[in-house]
Amino acid sequence: MEITASMVKELREASGAGMMDCKKALNECGGNMEEAMEFLRKNGQAKAVKKASRIAAEGVCRIAMDGSKKGAVVEVNSETDFVAKNEKFTTYVEKVAAQALTTSASDIDAFLAEKWNEDNSKTVNDSLVEMIAVIGEKLSIRRFETIEGDAVVGYLHGAGRIGVLVAAQTATANDAVLEALKNVAMQIAAMNPQYISRDDISADEMKKIEEITLDSALNDPASLPKPILQKLLDKAVGEKLWGEEDLKNYEEQKNNKVLFNVLSDAAKATLANLAMEDKANISADKIFSGQVQGRVSKQLKDICLMDQVYVKAEDGKQSVGAYLKSVAADLKVAKYVRFETGEGLEKKNEDFAAEVAAQMNA
Repeated sequence: MEITASMVKELREASGAGMMDCKKALNECGGNMEEAMEFLRKNGQAKAVKKASRIAAEGVCRIAMDGSKKGAVVEVNSETDFVAKNEKFTTYVEKVAAQALTTSASDIDAFLAEKWNEDNSKTVNDSLVEMIAVIGEKLSIRRFETIEGDAVVGYLHGAGRIGVLVAAQTATANDAVLEALKNVAMQIAAMNPQYISRDDISADEMKKIEEITLDSALNDPASLPKPILQKLLDKAVGEKLWGEEDLKNYEEQKNNKVLFNVLSDAAKATLANLAMEDKANISADKIFSGQVQGRVSKQLKDICLMDQVYVKAEDGKQSVGAYLKSVAADLKVAKYVRFETGEGLEKKNEDFAAEVAAQMNA
């Protein structure tokens, strides 16, 4: 049977596959449109298997909303940034987000196995396999999450590189509240807090933060209170724990602020080791413990959303918590989700010159 251009066009419009793939499918199936569709689906599955070992760390996030009470965010990955900007790909990711908004799945495997809303004869995974055949790259639906609340907003940053959902508790879910939550979503996208407030940090996590901060302070001898630092210096010099040049430089600069500029890295490391060895006694010093607590407090202001300085604060000091309270006294962030595309994934190292050279050699 002769395969006409109109037949190829019809199959291409129905499947979304490339022109040459459609022509091949029709030739293989004697012009039968249904069999050609099945051929393309199976061919797409084969391509997906071949691409399974490749790295897909690019892509986009997309958000779907059900009014202002519920939202879903998804991350779908591709191999290249070029595909991440492809309209077919981004349209598909929007459909995946719409699927996530209605899903009852609790994990990604269950999500992939459920019926595809766009066509109940397929699963979500079937839709992904077909899109891989169309795009020609490994694609991956990496994660999804839905949240509900008295007020929910979504925010996409950087053409969808970052997707944020924020759910709040409030009795007044008006436009001002929704705008405030949108501002907070922007804050989360930019500042990437780890917790909503200090209350969300467990005792074990707080202990770990304090321990790390304490050790960090001891390993930074130049910042230690002067009496403590002087004892360490006296010990290093008195017991000749340094080399000749460091001992000489110390005698010349011991009363100057530039002392730590002339000491070697080895000398500084020796002081840090001495501080760690005397950890118990130094930790009991009130001035030092006050410094450590100050560092812990500063760190909490960085990692806790409510303690962060609101990025739009006119005075440059107002916290996010104070900002929300100024909008509505009962407004509280109950939960947030922040997806950043490729976060934690190994990125493909593109070396086009080497790739071209390898192809030429082959």
